[in-house]
Amino acid sequence: MSEAPEPIELRAPRRARVMEIDWADGHRSVYPHELLRGFCPCATCQGHEGPIRFAEGGELELADIESVGNYALQLVWGDGHQTGIYSHRFLRSLCACSSC
Repeated sequence: MSEAPEPIELRAPRRARVMEIDWADGHRSVYPHELLRGFCPCATCQGHEGPIRFAEGGELELADIESVGNYALQLVWGDGHQTGIYSHRFLRSLCACSSC
C-alpha cells in the first residue's frame, strides 16, 4: 500500500471488545481488543529493537481512543496503559480479514 490509509469512521462499542474502522477506500476492519493490546507498539510492550510481536497479557478493556495528529490513534486501556501510538498504516496492516 503506497499511500497511508485514511480512516473515515471509528466505532468501539462498549462490551463488544472490538474496534471497527471504516477506511476511505471502502474497506472495513474489525480488531478484537486482544489483538490490539497484544500488538501494542510501545517500547514497554515491544522493547527497543526487533520486529513488533504479539505480547500476552494486559487489560483488554478499551477505555478511550484519542487521535494523534492525522496519522495515528492512541488507545487508552482500562489499566491506564496509553503509550502505544497506532499509526493508521500499522492498524491497516493488522487487519486479518480475507481480503487483506
